[in-house]
Amino acid sequence: MQNFIKINDNDNVVVALKTIPAGEWLEVPDHGEVRKIAALEEIPPGHKMAVREIPEGGQVIKYGYRIGHAKENIPAGAWIHTHNLATALGDLLEYSYQPVSGGAEAAESHGSREGRTFQGFRRPDGRAGVRNEIWIIPTVGCVNNVATAIARRANAFVKGSVEEVIAFPHPYGCSQMGEDQEYTRKILADLVNHPNAGGVLVLGLGCENSNIDVLKPYIGQYDENRVKFLAAQDCEDEVEESLEIIRELTEYASSFRREEIPVSELVIGMKCGGSDGLSGITANPLVGRFSDRLIREGGTTILTEVPEMFGAETILMNRCADEELFGQTVKLINDFKQYFKSHNQTIYENPSPGNKKGGISTLEDKSLGCTQKSGSAPVKGVLQYGETVRTKGLNLLSAPGNDLVAATALAAAGAQIVLFTTGRGTPFASPVPTVKISTNSALAGKKSNWIDFNAGVLAEEGNMEEETKELFDYVTEVASGRKVCSEEAGYHDMAIFKQGVTL
Repeated sequence: MQNFIKINDNDNVVVALKTIPAGEWLEVPDHGEVRKIAALEEIPPGHKMAVREIPEGGQVIKYGYRIGHAKENIPAGAWIHTHNLATALGDLLEYSYQPVSGGAEAAESHGSREGRTFQGFRRPDGRAGVRNEIWIIPTVGCVNNVATAIARRANAFVKGSVEEVIAFPHPYGCSQMGEDQEYTRKILADLVNHPNAGGVLVLGLGCENSNIDVLKPYIGQYDENRVKFLAAQDCEDEVEESLEIIRELTEYASSFRREEIPVSELVIGMKCGGSDGLSGITANPLVGRFSDRLIREGGTTILTEVPEMFGAETILMNRCADEELFGQTVKLINDFKQYFKSHNQTIYENPSPGNKKGGISTLEDKSLGCTQKSGSAPVKGVLQYGETVRTKGLNLLSAPGNDLVAATALAAAGAQIVLFTTGRGTPFASPVPTVKISTNSALAGKKSNWIDFNAGVLAEEGNMEEETKELFDYVTEVASGRKVCSEEAGYHDMAIFKQGVTL
């Protein structure tokens, strides 16, 4: 196994795949030649080593793009990290549409469709779910504990094809104003309408801002057999009445059976968290290849984490299918930067301590790795927070980098499954099956109770084509009912993006 990788021939750094001891000589490919360079100090796994001298103020290049500038003169063989590398990103920017010629379209049409299918649940409205669960959606945080208690008792009713009764507590639904409250209502309504839920109980208090009557217009038309409502203040015993409702919902949902459905009806969310220096080399490119393959089959993927597009946004902008989508993507980026500025926060206060420990030095470094998840297909849709996907192909979604908020936003946008790449590991879940993909084999071995798929083999002897097939097969199995680690553990999380004041 090679102990380093040079990602792009134009890079002036290599990334260590395992610890490179001080004094070890590396034979580095460089524009058709091989250069011998000695490591001047120990280079930890996932971290960068200079392969050419970089003057103070000079660009540090990784993935073929600038990831920052040198704070000082950096000799060849030196460790490059936060001590000698700084972001080169600016503030709000002007962009021009420079569409990629042929590349994205070719990627989308490369290869033939296989006509793959999965075993899912066909809903009366025509949509497909990958789970048949009963969801309890509180309208307000005041009834969170009630919802949780109901779910705990109601699981005794599970039968047939119904898999579980799940409550999704959250702290919002009241004491909110303006857009902040609108976002809460949209996310709750999106979850009520999600096809992974065979039945839904919307549990209200009665006096909250986002009470049941207020929420109903956001939900829109609904199947009265599938969606039921109960306001706790309007009944004598909200728990017992809720349990009776869930008995009815279970009877209804148990009539659904898994059936063969084309993978073209899959909507897959893509997210990363706890990234390390291998994220952009193993797991994220693997998810990108998965995305291209699903899109080739007629399916849909959604990329989010807007702050982790900063520094790599022009790559996505220039892959927009038309100039209107380009303009929407520019707005997506600049609106999020303005959100930071409106709260007097630094736009580029990223990466996190865990990211830095894993070898990520600047936001450009992180973003260029993060956007690898988008593959090479054209951008066909741009969604605001709380919007649901309307266009097949690759979509961009406005949401922050926070794992729980972003994963919930992906589910609310219509994703039946979320692919979550990680170099540090995390046990969290989301409202839909959340596949944890490790960037390194050490994490997969240590946290087998968290990790569902190991992309770390790509830093060893793994083959990208073979691993893409393995991941595609695995996701198809999950869509057909195979439980991921967080589901086996009974974890189900949701979080709403809080942006405004609290009354």
